[in-house]
Amino acid sequence: MKEENLPSTVLPEVTSPETAPSSTGDDVQRHWQGIVKRRSFLKGLGMAGATLSASTLLATESRAQSSSSNARLSRGDAALLQFALWAELVESDLWIQYAELGGVGPSGGGAAQASEEFQGFIGGNPAYALALQNLDGDMPQYITDNTDDELSHAAFLKAFLKSRGEVPLDLEPFRRLPSSQATGARQIKRLTNLMSLSVDLSWYTRYRSGKNPDLGAAFKGPFVITNQPAIPLNDTDTPPTTNPTIPITGRDAERLQAIANTAGFHFAFIEQGGASLYPTLAFKATDPTVLRILVSIGGVEIDHFGLWHDKGGNAVSQPLAGVVDPVTGLTFPDLNNPATELTQTNKILPEPCNFISKSLPRCSVIRPTSTQNGGAVATVKAFTDDGLFIGQSAAFLQLSMQLAITADSVQRGF
Repeated sequence: MKEENLPSTVLPEVTSPETAPSSTGDDVQRHWQGIVKRRSFLKGLGMAGATLSASTLLATESRAQSSSSNARLSRGDAALLQFALWAELVESDLWIQYAELGGVGPSGGGAAQASEEFQGFIGGNPAYALALQNLDGDMPQYITDNTDDELSHAAFLKAFLKSRGEVPLDLEPFRRLPSSQATGARQIKRLTNLMSLSVDLSWYTRYRSGKNPDLGAAFKGPFVITNQPAIPLNDTDTPPTTNPTIPITGRDAERLQAIANTAGFHFAFIEQGGASLYPTLAFKATDPTVLRILVSIGGVEIDHFGLWHDKGGNAVSQPLAGVVDPVTGLTFPDLNNPATELTQTNKILPEPCNFISKSLPRCSVIRPTSTQNGGAVATVKAFTDDGLFIGQSAAFLQLSMQLAITADSVQRGF
């Protein structure tokens, strides 16, 4: 399809977020199914990117900058960066919620000092922070640092798009979801919902397996997390005086630790999604600077995933293994009893797997990296299935899906 026929990344026809009804979990799935049906007429949509010779790809940095530093982006490259911005705005919103409750404040540096958007830190939730520290003593600092990273990604993408004459995506009109009522949470509107998550754990098995979803493999997680909060809901459910010391005993401590354990796995789920998304976007980029941006930010997402993969495993190994949420019944099993290739918690480095072709030697890689399994539409669907958008408007879901379809449809010619 010609570039001028590429659909706009804005949706002037969508319902105003102020008047759009909220979505329950069932509503979100119904909205999703309706939106997905629109993909058929857009299948194959894209643009023929300029063919890049080896000499162009290997041009010096100064030459690339001088030739493209002020040039308008192609519609395709702009679409890739607009969706990356969508992902970073969504990530920033959820990470800010985690950092407000379980991060570090101004005395500890980090986001509270480095970002204007995070200067609302009001002391955190000490009990939740203690439960997170049962996974690793440095969890509050890690959470704050990850939050800083996502905020920096979003700010950079906005500024870069503006520098190339684009109008950056703005999700502020879609802030409509309530905050946690627990100590430490600011009472502001959110984009994402962390209070009833169904966390896909298939990544845990996938990265320990020698098989690859891009070659048809399917995976199940080692256990199931459904409709579970990842942040404290209120001070009645988890009193701020709760002391979750190991061994975890008592209703309040068990509830709080289960919430923190859920967060630990949710951190990894979110970041493994970014680890797959950025390569799929980068494959489509035409402008060398856009390629550089996507590869460089994507590398940080991979680093985040490696960190959280390690910390999440501490929730399902001794001495924490065996915690049961007294409200939902969720059990965090001991995945080292017995330890297998697909469950052992310290096997956090990607196992060599089938890659490109099953006839080739196995290779340790990020997977998936296909548009079908790891691209923009797959990302929106994964976040939706996760429960992040419960209560969001149909307009938000429509906009998210159109941005994703447009990004996935971009084609780069070689």
